Amino acid sequence: MDTLTIGDFAVRAGVAPSALRYYERQGLIRAGRTGGNQRRYERGELRRVAFIKIAQQVGVSLDEIREALASLPENRTPTKADWTRLSEHWRSKLEARITLMERLRDQLTGCIGCGCLSMQRCNLINPKDRLAARGAGAQMLLNPPD
Repeated sequence: MDTLTIGDFAVRAGVAPSALRYYERQGLIRAGRTGGNQRRYERGELRRVAFIKIAQQVGVSLDEIREALASLPENRTPTKADWTRLSEHWRSKLEARITLMERLRDQLTGCIGCGCLSMQRCNLINPKDRLAARGAGAQMLLNPPD
């Protein structure tokens, strides 16, 4: 099978070689070794790196990414069916994240229910900090009223 050096793989993946070494230490990607102990990456690892980069850009933690990638086979390049299973498992998580991001976009300039009581509107939206009973943080975003 055709493999790539760390430099070639980094260029193709759009990440620094140091990021690839970090992802490997974290168990997110795999590299083979030559007789001289140089890393060699199979092309199938490019999809994993692309998945990692996109997931990180939308705020998914490395632990969540690691858990998702652990569901893929280790002894072969994942197939479309493997990626479909991963996608189906993540669909509800991604939908919830999208909903939260839309709320943030729509409510960031107004009250997000943080309990600050510093804006005039808070007397209307959150009188006497009633949202504090729902928990800490931005409750209008995290736990909006029905």
